[in-house]
Amino acid sequence: MRSGSLTRIHDDYDRYIRKKWMILLALAAVLFSMCVLSISVGSSGLSVAAILKTLLGGGMPSSKTIVWNVRMPRIAAGVSVGIALAMSGCVMQNVLRNPLSSASTLGVAQGASFGAAFAIVYLGAGIQVNAGTSAAITVTNPYLIAVCAFLGGIGTTVLILGLSRVSGVTPPVMILAGVAFSSLFIGATTLIQYFADDVMIATVVYWTFGSLGRAGLRESALIFFLGAVAFLYFIYNRWNYNALESGTHTAKSLGVPVDRLIVTSMAVCALISSVAVAFVGTINFIGLIAPHMVRRFVGNDYRYLIPGSALMGAALMVASDVLSRILIAPAVLPIGALTSFLGAPLFLYMIVKGNIK
Repeated sequence: MRSGSLTRIHDDYDRYIRKKWMILLALAAVLFSMCVLSISVGSSGLSVAAILKTLLGGGMPSSKTIVWNVRMPRIAAGVSVGIALAMSGCVMQNVLRNPLSSASTLGVAQGASFGAAFAIVYLGAGIQVNAGTSAAITVTNPYLIAVCAFLGGIGTTVLILGLSRVSGVTPPVMILAGVAFSSLFIGATTLIQYFADDVMIATVVYWTFGSLGRAGLRESALIFFLGAVAFLYFIYNRWNYNALESGTHTAKSLGVPVDRLIVTSMAVCALISSVAVAFVGTINFIGLIAPHMVRRFVGNDYRYLIPGSALMGAALMVASDVLSRILIAPAVLPIGALTSFLGAPLFLYMIVKGNIK
């Protein structure tokens, strides 16, 4: 009798594991499909045959330019940025015990926007170029903007961690500090724009729109590398995150170094999300919505929730980029505005359905 019960338990666990892996494989298939779709759509009118020929090493020079210099870098940026933002949101929601935690709700994105605005207005990274009777806006030093945006994003987290260390490392303190610093950086960015001229204001606003076209393959590789390192750290602590789901007291009783885990996880999340935002601009809702969507299928088991969130975030970013390029082609919509426009109703729907509590 006892042997039969153990066998049933073992079989149930095997089915549980297979189901989770099937979900992850399905998400990987969705991401692959989105990448294929992203390569095949656009305003250039390339046929599927021309795209396949180009991917296999042939094709016309114009086809090679469009596929390898325009579309592939956007796909690489979408995948790497989506992974970074979704994983950071997933882990932040765990360690801060708040389902609304993400880089955009804790002030990281607002700090990055402040850094970018400072670089554009006061460090000369954005200027006006006269073209005949019209004027255009160009960014003279994108790396300067990226560095300042990164410093603004990571600086926000340093301030949050420092304040929480003084007041005691607790999730509520970190959340309240994030809200306060978010408001502070929004006000500071507004003041910078108030004293700037029209061209600088337009450049700052353009940066905050978000665009995958700003990150080349080298920048995407950096984001992906840091995301991969962060993924290994998160997976290494997967059981600690599972223990935290039962509360900090339970986790401490199981031997989890809760305070150190919270601080280190927040620092890693801030690093990858700050680098992502620094290169592509403000991207909202990906880090917030992707973990909740995956949680509906895999639950709160972080062995599967972390990789599932990464795959879902990448798929959402690539899908959003596809929509931004085809809705009013040949114009390209700002992806930051599109993710907010699509993410907010979906998030409200999940709240109404009781999937977020």
